[in-house]
Amino acid sequence: MAIRMIRQEGDPILRKISKPVKDITPRIEELAQDLIDTMIDAEGAGLAAPQVGVLRRVVAVHFEDGPEVLINPEIVNEEGNYVDIEGCLSIEGFCATVARPERLTVRYTTVDGEEKEKAVEMFFSKAVSHEVDHLNGILFRDKAIETVDPEEYQQRKEAEEQNED
Repeated sequence: MAIRMIRQEGDPILRKISKPVKDITPRIEELAQDLIDTMIDAEGAGLAAPQVGVLRRVVAVHFEDGPEVLINPEIVNEEGNYVDIEGCLSIEGFCATVARPERLTVRYTTVDGEEKEKAVEMFFSKAVSHEVDHLNGILFRDKAIETVDPEEYQQRKEAEEQNED
């Protein structure tokens, strides 16, 4: 579909609460595909509709098994505490540690209209929680514990990727 412009911190739309999706229309289907395309193009782990200027409760998250769109996501269970480094496509050049649930269950609707629940943990729990915050006008900077140098973050990320291989 299309790569959309990602709104940056300071844009008032990022601080607004998104409206629920009532019907999955062709426009919502197009938004869903654009979120995936834009997220992949920007090399992000997730992307919420407000980040591309749309106040609807739709997010894309890159799970282990590939990207997925969550419509009207609702976190129905949270467990544990997981502190990790985060960045955001809407706050370039800023990284910080943030506390998120170690595990969570999210209930949502797929683009095909199917109601689903998905249990995720660690990195994916962080990603879902981060994107749901965007739908509520919350930026991760609001929850930052400690600022991290972006170059240090990149070095840690590369080291983690090498350890996975």
